[in-house]
Amino acid sequence: MRIGWRVIAAVVALMAFLPVSSRAVAQMQAKANEQTVWKLEHAYWSYVQENDLRDYLDLWHKDFLGWPSVSIAPVHKDHITDWITAQTSKGLRFKTVAFKPAAIQVDGDVALTYYWLTYQWLDKHGNGAKHTMRVTHTLLWNGRGWHIIGGMSMPEDANQRE
Repeated sequence: MRIGWRVIAAVVALMAFLPVSSRAVAQMQAKANEQTVWKLEHAYWSYVQENDLRDYLDLWHKDFLGWPSVSIAPVHKDHITDWITAQTSKGLRFKTVAFKPAAIQVDGDVALTYYWLTYQWLDKHGNGAKHTMRVTHTLLWNGRGWHIIGGMSMPEDANQRE
C-alpha cells in the first residue's frame, strides 16, 4: 500500500496544529475558570449583603482555614459567619460599595484571587462609614465546583493605594 505525499503532508500539518490547539483550549479553559471564580467572589458579597448564610456557607470548602481581618486568630469553616452575625445581631446590614479585582491566577484545580472591597455596615437609617479591605482567597476545584479553602483579609488605609 502506497501512501501519497499529500496524506503525509496532511498528517504532519495536523500533528503540528494539535499542540497549538491544545494550548489554545487550555487557555480558553483557564479564562472560563477565571470568569467563574470572579462570579463566585461577587456572589460571596451578594450573599453577605442579603444575609443569606446558607448559600454563603456553600462557598466554603469543608477544610477551610483562613484569617479574616476581624479575627484575632485564624478560623475554620464553623466560624466563618461569625463576623456577619456579630453585626447583623446589632441590627446592621451589609452593603457592598465597590469591588475592584487586583489579580487572579488559575492553575488546574487551584485558583487564587486578590481584590479590594469597599463596604459599609448600615444602621436602620442607612448610615455607616465606608471601609476598604484587601481580600485574598484560595479556591479548590473538587470536580463539581470551586470552594474557598483558604483566605485572608486586611483593612486598607486609603493613603496606601496608588
